[in-house]
Amino acid sequence: MSKHKFEKKSVIFLTGFMGSGKSTVGPILANTIGFKFVDLDSYIEHKVGKKIGDIFKHEGEQKFRELERESLRELLHTASTVISLGGGTVTNAETLDLIKRHGVMVYLHSDVSHIYQRLRTKSDRPMLRDDQGNLLDGDDLMKKIENLMNVRKPYYEQADIIITTDDKKIGHTIDELAKRLSHYIE
Repeated sequence: MSKHKFEKKSVIFLTGFMGSGKSTVGPILANTIGFKFVDLDSYIEHKVGKKIGDIFKHEGEQKFRELERESLRELLHTASTVISLGGGTVTNAETLDLIKRHGVMVYLHSDVSHIYQRLRTKSDRPMLRDDQGNLLDGDDLMKKIENLMNVRKPYYEQADIIITTDDKKIGHTIDELAKRLSHYIE
């Protein structure tokens, strides 16, 4: 039994690298624990009427991160909600602080080789393109994933709960998460 006294929260933030399973785990977890589910990227797309890739391409990453932070602020007080964050959301200090103050942060960890296998056929990820907008593949894709992971990992590891998703059946991941979250949620 833990001796820590936890402040009960009603918002769960799923973080992790793209392809770690946030959008898959999120709605199932939310249903399992009786929460609502919001995918932050989908929320932004609906709000501004543009695809994430188009925002990156035409307005840049900085503008996207501003939209992300603004949208997150709108969702902070939505009770009993699981929010799937974008892979880079937590790399902004202000955004990370908002997340940590207003909810439980869960890091869905997956190693680079698993991420590579999941992403190598995806064409809708703006961060997996070169400076000319061409989709990366092979060694170039692996290097990009490794570099981004090295930058993001220290932020991800500030999570309240860390779950490894590699080679786990989704049901096992959900069961483990629900059990571990019971200490944190209202």
